[in-house]
Amino acid sequence: MNTQPSFADLGVPAELVTSLVARGIDSPFPIQTQTLPDTLAGRDVLGRGKTGSGKTLAFSLPLVSRLDPARRRPKQPTGLVLAPTRELATQITATIEPLAKLRGLNVTTIFGGVPAPRQISALRNGVDIVVACPGRLEDLMRQGALRLDAVEITVIDEADHMADLGFLPGVTRILAATPKGGQRMLFSATLSYRVLELAYEH
Repeated sequence: MNTQPSFADLGVPAELVTSLVARGIDSPFPIQTQTLPDTLAGRDVLGRGKTGSGKTLAFSLPLVSRLDPARRRPKQPTGLVLAPTRELATQITATIEPLAKLRGLNVTTIFGGVPAPRQISALRNGVDIVVACPGRLEDLMRQGALRLDAVEITVIDEADHMADLGFLPGVTRILAATPKGGQRMLFSATLSYRVLELAYEH
């Protein structure tokens, strides 16, 4: 007898479950089973899992489930995902976008090494979810291209890698710019002292 809960059992909305099954994803990974009931209910979560453990889907599902496209405003995203590298940011966006589209949400990716005007234009037109590397995000904040005071859900992915690259001071400043009452999720392969300090502070 299979006692493994399904995505539907964990509270994932039906249209997202259907999309996952169509892509051959019909059974949750352990980190998804352990976190989804809390994240879908709006609780903060600190999750540890190695690359390939299903972390991206674990935070993408509550992100797109809980945000409302009716709240979309220019320069004021309601969902924010921080990633340490442009490669990871691109991968995260590829996971979120098909799910977000089903919910009427839009996503943009922000990182350095490419011209900023296209990113600024997307923000000006109104975006629900921003997937960003901290450096370029802070640059655009200083330019007034976006504000974080409307963010309802913040995700920090690969927090340990973020610490290794020296990004935690920037992450701390970014978190301070988001509302204190918002939902926060932090995922990391390891829970070092610096990562735990960030988690306890925010």
